[in-house]
Formats: sequence, structure tokens, C-alpha cells
Amino acid sequence: MDSLYLWVKALHLIFVASWFAGLFYLPRVFVNLAMVPQDSHAERERLLLMARKLYRFMSLLMVPALLLGLWLWLGFGLKHGAWLHAKLVLVVMAIGYHHACRSLLRKFETFANQRSERWFRVFNESAVLIFAAIVVLVVVKPF
Repeated sequence: MDSLYLWVKALHLIFVASWFAGLFYLPRVFVNLAMVPQDSHAERERLLLMARKLYRFMSLLMVPALLLGLWLWLGFGLKHGAWLHAKLVLVVMAIGYHHACRSLLRKFETFANQRSERWFRVFNESAVLIFAAIVVLVVVKPF
């Protein structure tokens, strides 16, 4: 197998795993933000600072993950199957999830959050399901 292909694939996996680590953790910060008492301004500001920094960092990780994925898809002429189409749908969902996190962060910043910590716990699991489905599709290629 071509050495360049293996390097691109390895870097893609590193950036995807790193990006998803942020997608797993940011909603957990949202759980904590939703639980902050109204009079706890210092705790709220500390969590918001963490959330802002994490969102910026995971956005930086998303870009090379997507670009390297495009390179693998379009640059190496690999055999495709229906699994790839399903994976691409899930990648679009992951991008949407990423942007939904930004929207939720803005709601916390403007005191407009109406969601409970329980809702954020369920939301937090969505990224895990997307990630697991992508891994299964890529490794098993079930169709």
C-alpha cells in the first residue's frame, strides 16, 4: 500500500478522534452549566470560558479531519460502497452536531438556555452514537 495513503489515513484518524473527544466533552460542560445555581456567577463564567476554549480548539481539529477525509475519498480512488454514502451522512450529522454545540453555547452566554441538565446528558450521548456508527461502517463495511 502507498506510504502517503497510510500517512494521510493515520493523520485523518488522529484528527477525527481528537475532534470527537471535544464533541464528547463539550456537552458534558453544558450539563454542568445547566446545573449551576443562578447566584453562582464565578462558576458559570469559569465553565463558559472552558466551553468557549474547547469549542475553538475542536473547530480547529475538525478542519484537518474533514480535509484529510476528503483527500482519502477523492485522492486515492478507493473502492466505494453504500457504506461510504452512509458514512458521509453521519459525517454531515457530526458537522451539524458541532454547529449545534455552538448554538447551545451562545444560549448559555446570553442566559437563554431553556434545556435541563438531563436533556444535555442525552444530547451528550448522540456524539458517541455517531462516532460508533462511523467506526462500524468504516471497519466492517456492512454494505
